Amino acid sequence: MDEGSLIARIRKGGRSSREVIVGIGDDCAVYRPAGCKEDLLLTTDWLIEGVHFLRETHPASAVGWKALARGLSDIAAMGGRPRVCLLSLALGPWTSEAWVRSFFRGFRRLAQATGVVLAGGDLARADRLACDIVVVGTAPRGQALLRSGARPGDEIYVSGRLGGSALGLATRRGASWRRHLRPEPRLALGAYLRRLGATAAMDLSDGLSLDLYRLCVASGVAAELEDTIPVFRGATLDQALHGGEDYELLFTVPEGTRVPKRHRGVELTRIGRIVKGRAGRILLAGERLRPLGWDHLRGRS
Repeated sequence: MDEGSLIARIRKGGRSSREVIVGIGDDCAVYRPAGCKEDLLLTTDWLIEGVHFLRETHPASAVGWKALARGLSDIAAMGGRPRVCLLSLALGPWTSEAWVRSFFRGFRRLAQATGVVLAGGDLARADRLACDIVVVGTAPRGQALLRSGARPGDEIYVSGRLGGSALGLATRRGASWRRHLRPEPRLALGAYLRRLGATAAMDLSDGLSLDLYRLCVASGVAAELEDTIPVFRGATLDQALHGGEDYELLFTVPEGTRVPKRHRGVELTRIGRIVKGRAGRILLAGERLRPLGWDHLRGRS
């Protein structure tokens, strides 16, 4: 069983609601309260010891930062503004008071920088440390960016340079290690893309090859990539395509849209175009690109 098939099975058994505009399968659920001028964006994400971090190598403050950053990146992908969050934290048997204090220093540092209020959560003990973040954001009514809006002819872009997090995890030194430990959610960019008229967007958490595949499946389209993938200095193309945890934004815009080369210092690179074809089929420089990113149930696929 892989993540995609399980999500599809869960989706089939769910209930529909007029207030839930977007349900299972996007970066956030979109909930529209009656009479409200804004839509609510709801997302949740796990951070688990031994899966997403190692206590021997990852500082507690970086774990706290990353726990929140993962949820904020989902809000950014929808073009939203984060408002409040909930944190459930299960402490491992090894967890000291000093480690917890450092964890919350990192968490609060990012929360303060992005204007997010920690409104509640839960505490527990477990055989290893795990935390679950819930972030609630807002977007103007009917304007949240979705994975399902890409159309043939659209141009494909990514922000930043890819593969840095994978390189950092492999080397544990330098700029790439800092990149892995403290990713920067692209909140300002997400809001800008919504105003720019982006047709689809999602964050790059599991690798470009897998996340673009998901976007194409959601939109019912195929993609052709060019040899223009922006690779983090020192990383390999394989790390840029499949490494994951870059938390950059992947987005599409109508052909001819004037996209700047940078937004607030973040590079924006055109890497291909959306085409007609079997949903999820991706070509890179004319060759089939398999979705080989991170699957949470199978691991590296």
